[in-house]
Amino acid sequence: MIRSLLDRVAARVLAPEGVDFTVPPGEPAVVPAGSVSWDVYGNPVTLYIGGIAAVLLELGEPRVRHGVWDHSSFKRDPGRRLRRTGMAAMVTVYGARSVFEATAARVNRMHAQIRGTTPEGIRYAADDPELLLWVQATATWAFMEAYHRYARPVSPVERDRYFAESRAGAALYGVEAPPASGAELDALFAAMTPRLGPSPILHEFLSVLRDAPLMPRPLRPIQRLGIRAAVDLVPADLRQRIGLGDLPALRSRERRLLQGLARTAEHIQLPSSPRCQAERRVKRGGANGPCPQPEPSVRRLT
Repeated sequence: MIRSLLDRVAARVLAPEGVDFTVPPGEPAVVPAGSVSWDVYGNPVTLYIGGIAAVLLELGEPRVRHGVWDHSSFKRDPGRRLRRTGMAAMVTVYGARSVFEATAARVNRMHAQIRGTTPEGIRYAADDPELLLWVQATATWAFMEAYHRYARPVSPVERDRYFAESRAGAALYGVEAPPASGAELDALFAAMTPRLGPSPILHEFLSVLRDAPLMPRPLRPIQRLGIRAAVDLVPADLRQRIGLGDLPALRSRERRLLQGLARTAEHIQLPSSPRCQAERRVKRGGANGPCPQPEPSVRRLT
């Protein structure tokens, strides 16, 4: 009963834009089943928190900020834009390799068309290798950090394995030399910090997310709590650097609530989730595995 209800809610909140992760049958993903990445990207609670935190760090870089804000639908339809971003992450980890390659090629063509100039007169291009690296690194870090903080602790060895797993997918997006370890990621963050800065756009982004119908009405308090958790996830020095240092931190009871939700999600695998679809595709898990077969009676919420 609980699994069925959560499956319907997740189908609405995290709808993967029509992607079928069960095909082609037997085809592996770029990231192998059983990897650390398959665990990290399989938790919808931490995926939501980490995804927003990643966008905040991306928007802290002026060229990325205007490339995203001036050329996307975040302001008009933040829910759909976030789901599309989440879909790209899901396809990267769980999609069959041929499906992912087609998705990456489509995204790369879109990036090749995005050009502009910031109000400060700095020219940017969405396919600039430095900007691609920053977007990939912040997303990789944020999903891992949210999972580590709220779902379960991730050891340094697992963390390095996770970053190494991300390299194959990053290469197909045109990212040159993505961080392959926690130490390399720390070095990149240190190098990029002087380039980051505040902007009213970050506060506008948070305001749009708070008011958007991302979740069913009964879950709106959780939606807003997850947004605050995303801000809190950004390291304090970077939060101050991008002008979010004055926002209130999470209370202890709020952290415990999110930890409870995330840890529960670790034990309730949803049949419609990309991970479970992918496990059925590669014939992993089975009837007694972590991913149950979908119930014929389960219908998506509309």
